[in-house]
Amino acid sequence: MQIAGREVQITNPDKVFFPAAGYSKGDLVDYYLAVAEGAVRALFNRPMALKRFVQGAEGEAFFQKRAPAVRPPWIETAMLTFPSGRTAEEIVVRDAAQLAWVVNLGCIDLNPHPVRADDLDHPDELRIDLDPTPGVPWSQVREAALVAKGVLDDMGLTGWPKTSGSRGMHIYCRIERRWIYPEVRRAAVALAREIERRAPEIATSKWWKEERRGVFLDYNQNAKDRTIASAYSVRPMPDARVSTPLRWDEVPDCEPEAFTLATVPARFAAIGDPAAGIDAAVGSLEALLELAARHEAAGLPDAPWPPNYPRQPGEEPRVQPSRARNRSGAVPPAAPGKRAGPTGRRRTTVPLVEIARARTEKEARKGLERWKAGHPEVVPYLEPADVLVDAMRGRSSAWYRIRVNLTHVPAELRPSQEPLEVDYDPWAAYRGRR
Repeated sequence: MQIAGREVQITNPDKVFFPAAGYSKGDLVDYYLAVAEGAVRALFNRPMALKRFVQGAEGEAFFQKRAPAVRPPWIETAMLTFPSGRTAEEIVVRDAAQLAWVVNLGCIDLNPHPVRADDLDHPDELRIDLDPTPGVPWSQVREAALVAKGVLDDMGLTGWPKTSGSRGMHIYCRIERRWIYPEVRRAAVALAREIERRAPEIATSKWWKEERRGVFLDYNQNAKDRTIASAYSVRPMPDARVSTPLRWDEVPDCEPEAFTLATVPARFAAIGDPAAGIDAAVGSLEALLELAARHEAAGLPDAPWPPNYPRQPGEEPRVQPSRARNRSGAVPPAAPGKRAGPTGRRRTTVPLVEIARARTEKEARKGLERWKAGHPEVVPYLEPADVLVDAMRGRSSAWYRIRVNLTHVPAELRPSQEPLEVDYDPWAAYRGRR
């Protein structure tokens, strides 16, 4: 294909990438070219890890941080240093030809960093990730987004909303490139806590899943090395749903299933990109950082960081509240044949059983349904938040674990730990190479 004055080779365009909807790899490329103006705006000059679905949306994805060694001379890169100290040369997209080349690698959604290639230390984007906990309706996500807008307005920041393409919403703010990653994250923590203060019945800033209720404001998406699917990214959902920018007046009534690979190009052609003005709306973090200082003066510690980050000065204890409250808990038993149980080697007072370890969330949830079918007496007592679905980091791809909290199940009905319904070992292939 001739794109932006360059010849881009699209391999296997007829390969089906979305079996349920019938969309091919060629359809995916055509979609991105139809919305290229908006998609490239979201990606422009940002290093990007490649999340590759070479077998399509229902296949296993793997992350490739390093740019392929064999690539056209017009593919640009930037050298990133990660919290671990490792480095990687990542792809940078600046035009539609580079975008199409990336999609041809099997990248369904696009995951750029919040920095530009000419300054990798100072983010120019504050990202608010609204992630509903299990059982929370979409209407509550919309309500939380509108509360977030109010806080951003009060802090002198312009928020640009979009559907996540999955269960939640994202709000992005352009910011001056004056602050390093920890300072941007500190501002995000203050923002999340203020949204929770204003709407505690629908929003939470609590990091630990056992404490969350409502819509979780994931402040840690602003930590270094974290990425989120960009605007106009197609997500690996059966209906090829799209992370779609919205006007604020659309938020109260929007429905995520309305925005797909099939519908968004016509919307883009009709109304353009609702986020077209984002680069001109650059704001300051000073008000949020002043709020953070007030929180700290009042005795609030730094919120927990993700587990793969070094412990930070002033961070609250990185321990689940149920374990911190009572050190007399026990380590739950492992499933037969497994060395580690639902909490690893950690003690807990929460009655947990592990159900599945799977390559995909779909496989893990099928295992959960089999477990429920085998324990019908337990199901009526389970609340949505009692099912814990964790995306776990493997060597180059995520895998999924499901655990069940039996707190609400009467003690005499609680099943013991049984063999896993799905028993996937993400490290088996690597152990075999040694």
